[in-house]
Amino acid sequence: MNLAVVGTGYVGLVSGTCLAETGNSVICVDIDENKVEQMKTGQIPIYEPGLEVLFLRNIVKKRLSFTTDLHEAVRKSDVIFLCLPTPQGGDGAADLKYVLKVADDLGLLFKAEPDLGFKVIVDKSTVPVGTSDRVREAIKKHAPNFDFDVCSNPEFLREGIAVEDFMKPERVIVGTSSKKTREIMENLYEPFIRTGNPIYFMDEKSAEMTKYAANSFIAMKISYMNEIARLCELTGAQVDNVRLGIGSDSRIGKRYLFPGIGYGGSCFPKDVHALVNTANENKYDFKILKSVIEINKNQVNLFFDKIYNHYNGSLKGKHFALWGLAFKPNTDDVREAPSHYLIKLLLDAGATLKAYDPEANQTTKAVLGDIIQYAETPDETLQDADALIVVTEWKEFRSPDFDKIKKGLKSPVIFDGRNLYDLDKMKELKFTYYSVGRSVVKN
Repeated sequence: MNLAVVGTGYVGLVSGTCLAETGNSVICVDIDENKVEQMKTGQIPIYEPGLEVLFLRNIVKKRLSFTTDLHEAVRKSDVIFLCLPTPQGGDGAADLKYVLKVADDLGLLFKAEPDLGFKVIVDKSTVPVGTSDRVREAIKKHAPNFDFDVCSNPEFLREGIAVEDFMKPERVIVGTSSKKTREIMENLYEPFIRTGNPIYFMDEKSAEMTKYAANSFIAMKISYMNEIARLCELTGAQVDNVRLGIGSDSRIGKRYLFPGIGYGGSCFPKDVHALVNTANENKYDFKILKSVIEINKNQVNLFFDKIYNHYNGSLKGKHFALWGLAFKPNTDDVREAPSHYLIKLLLDAGATLKAYDPEANQTTKAVLGDIIQYAETPDETLQDADALIVVTEWKEFRSPDFDKIKKGLKSPVIFDGRNLYDLDKMKELKFTYYSVGRSVVKN
């Protein structure tokens, strides 16, 4: 099948590459000329495990190509995926200007070339309920008689394992009222569901709502566990035991029950805000999700308080080693990263920092500049630091050389925002150790 993918961010590039891997001819479109030229030469612009091998293979096989020319890509394609940014606006709503701009461009193209044949426009971006209708209207405004359909096909890709999620989806959601579109999308996704995982067909609005409902529920689960962790600290309960106890209940499940310093990234923060905004537009007070936003916002503050209180309310002149900048492991994405919020709190209190992340040093530097120091290795951060702060749960941080940590730090103090280390081991090694929802280990 001939496909166009408009937008080459995480969703677009992963989707385009994986669709090419099953034999489709995929043209990826982006307005960034430098980025397109880099991709043409085989340079991948994001870090995502497993993507580079598929990316290079499909370029060599000539199934994956790149252009800045939207019209060229659309002319050659039967299905056009819109994988465009929908950033959070000032009012919390998803900003659809990129999606609707491309829809407008498509309408003008279809008006100028009415004999291109039937096209399916796929909203792959996370968009508010009713966006399919708005895209359809934007196209019809210019080309009312053109033969096309708009469907919703929300992505459920987790950064760090996005390739696996696309190639082996737990489910595929397609929102369409057209039998013709349903058959096309069913054929397109058939290679990805050979093990029997389902495609759910539904109306467009239900598909759009499904994505927001899923992400908001997971965000709610994370925030709930962070509240339980806070209560554990106040009562003397150990959150690890509570997590195991409730996670074994099949009605609850084991995933997303790890407490920490809050969720971040490109999806959960803006999607929760967008769903609250949708509720507000419909005059509904979505109290649970408003609480989720507030809990998540406060989680970094609570962690900062552990550091601040340990030093008796004075961080001026303190220097910290910080491990982890990405919002989660296996990505270089720092959008809404808790690390950035924590860094600003520490700097405002008079501290200095030297940070290391396996992939996100450069993406952080692009946002924060040189307000902190950057290290090439974890050990490099430790020299002359008053304490170690762990923010992202990369695997390489899970079993460090604690003797090196102790020798590098001025004092054996660790603030662990992801509960990576065992309390008994920290006590045995004579560290002062703070984590989330667990007892403080005092040296």
